[in-house]
Amino acid sequence: MILLISDLHLEEKRPDITRAFLRFLETRAIEAEALYILGDFFEVWVGDDGMTPFQHEIAHALHALSQTGTLIYLMHGNRDFMIGKAFCREAGCTLLADPHVTQLGRERVLLMHGDSLCTRDEGYMRLRRWLRNPVSLFILHSLSLAKRQKLAQKLRSSSKEETRMKASDIVDVTPDEVLAIMQRYKVRLLIHGHTHRPATHSMQIDGEPATRIVLGDWDRQGWALQVDESGFHQAPFDLN
Repeated sequence: MILLISDLHLEEKRPDITRAFLRFLETRAIEAEALYILGDFFEVWVGDDGMTPFQHEIAHALHALSQTGTLIYLMHGNRDFMIGKAFCREAGCTLLADPHVTQLGRERVLLMHGDSLCTRDEGYMRLRRWLRNPVSLFILHSLSLAKRQKLAQKLRSSSKEETRMKASDIVDVTPDEVLAIMQRYKVRLLIHGHTHRPATHSMQIDGEPATRIVLGDWDRQGWALQVDESGFHQAPFDLN
């Protein structure tokens, strides 16, 4: 069995999500061969040097799971793209590039966070290109922790306000971009998060059936996609 989750947005302000996640690690995840976390694991991440006691607690919980034999894979999201090697060492997880192709069961699958598919949101895409540029990342890491925290808070506030004002299709994936990247990586199954719109979408690629699975976010309920001998199954569960 393999499990995939995304968009937990862990933060101290949401102890209900934290408790549900820790319980998830001790129950379902401990039975899994692998756990994939496809981005926005944390609500904000300003650098491994700024880890809080709360974030260390999460890292230790992941490490405990890894010690049982479950492989843990982590992908950057738009909220936590500055997670680095130090966190991954402490958590016992492997950082994946976005996008990443892997084999899940009998399927060759493309894994993504999903924000890079939202190409109609031109303002966000410009910001994303700047933030992910190696030069920009070097500059960000060279700033003091206090300045990075202040910048992160400003970006979060701006993002929430702008998202409320944008049309729903603007902040969703662009169908043509989905098609193009699946053709580029020669896959018939794409799994991503980011949009907070859990669903399974059927499509056609070059006359062949294809599928896009959108992972659910953890807010009013939790979501996990389970891959086993019977296929791919996503279902919500009560955080309490």
